[in-house]
Amino acid sequence: MDFSLSRPKPHRLKPVLLASLLESDFMSAPTTTAATSATCANCSAPTGGAHFCPSCGKIQPLPRGTDFFSFFGLPQKLTVDLEQLEQRFHSLSWKLHPDHFARASDDERQLSLDRSSLLNDAYRTLRDPVARVEYLLGLAGMRKEGQKKQQAPPELLEEVFELNESLDELREARASGGTAAAMAGLRAKLEAAQHKFEASLAAVDQELARVSAEWDAALDSGADETASRKLMEKMNEVLNRRSYIRNLVNGVRQELAES
Repeated sequence: MDFSLSRPKPHRLKPVLLASLLESDFMSAPTTTAATSATCANCSAPTGGAHFCPSCGKIQPLPRGTDFFSFFGLPQKLTVDLEQLEQRFHSLSWKLHPDHFARASDDERQLSLDRSSLLNDAYRTLRDPVARVEYLLGLAGMRKEGQKKQQAPPELLEEVFELNESLDELREARASGGTAAAMAGLRAKLEAAQHKFEASLAAVDQELARVSAEWDAALDSGADETASRKLMEKMNEVLNRRSYIRNLVNGVRQELAES
């Protein structure tokens, strides 16, 4: 496992604002505000983007552009009432269950299956604060895998160099059959490094929570596109640092487990 610096391992939204952000050059995802002008194919009544027609009760196709937030009827904010989210999840799980569509048309049964699968994906994502931020930025095209090479955070450069040295020493000692005392000393150094990186990871999580709160406040205050873009870029940078440090923590744990 290589941690060298040369190869690091890895209240209400304003629809116009979000649409303009997502349609800008550096954010290529489509608008995520669900359409509200849909009509029911069965009775032609307006559905307002609901899961079921309010007139005849038939299950409806998802409006174009529906995302995980709008699936649950939530704004694209990063503070989520988890109790409310869970209640909506269980309610929709029951209403969308395929057993309720055993005698329905093929189209309705397929809609139920598709909607139930999306419900589970949406719930797993939105209940986790980090995954929630990842998803929001992913909608804006800012979290593409392999798009940017991770770099060690400047404040951790010295610690990363020390970690690489400790890892090399541990591998050499393991390969040459080092003494129990030597191995114990090297394990102690790695455990100390693990604790440092775990503390750094906790600090990054706190920073991500602060920026997430800034995002929510910006939406509440009707922030313009420039301000919202800067917040997204800031969240993206924090996530990049978090990913790098998380990989360090996981790597040290794995190395300790093998020694």
